[in-house]
Amino acid sequence: MEHPELLALLSRPAPEVAPRLLGALFGHRTADGLVTVRITEIEAYGGPAGSDLPDPGAHTYRGPTRRNASMFGPPGHVYVYFTYGMHHAVNLVCRPRGVAGGCLVRAGEVVEGLELARGRRARGSRAVDDALARGPGNLAKALGIDLAHDGAPLATGDRPGAHGPAHGFFLRPPTRPAESVSGPRTGVSGPGGTPEYPWRWWIPGEPTVSPYRRAVPRRRP
Repeated sequence: MEHPELLALLSRPAPEVAPRLLGALFGHRTADGLVTVRITEIEAYGGPAGSDLPDPGAHTYRGPTRRNASMFGPPGHVYVYFTYGMHHAVNLVCRPRGVAGGCLVRAGEVVEGLELARGRRARGSRAVDDALARGPGNLAKALGIDLAHDGAPLATGDRPGAHGPAHGFFLRPPTRPAESVSGPRTGVSGPGGTPEYPWRWWIPGEPTVSPYRRAVPRRRP
């Protein structure tokens, strides 16, 4: 990434970055075309125990692994993971190389590539347009993101195919901060899901925002 202002923003701790990305345009161009969302909901995640921003709700809490390596930098890349055996989710990586942090993009409004996003729904399923990118799994599906994109770089803030790569990601922060509300993160169990970590931000009154759900403890068979 060569965009100095965006790189400077993404080099900061995720709880500082996340609310400033509400209203940002986040896009992904594939061979099928370009889909862009306006980010309406986002969560921040920190680093391992003993770091300057320990986060018991983060994948990085127990240190680097093959799975979470992208969360340890450099900034300006994406971290993609697979969860619940069915969904992908995408994070925008923050902090300098070696320092873990990222912002999970939870929801967005599809503002470009609407027909392509609709076509990526599971066969036979229907969803109103407000729900196409509501929730991290739906957002990743709308944007055509899977594990093959883990670690991919963001473009310099321009659309791929314009001044960036023909295929790939771009991120363009808003010119002015969006109005926001914060609260506990969705579905995070243990200490990381408590009010002490109000690291979920969303645009109030926005119909694309996903409903808050507490973590449900898993019962052992």
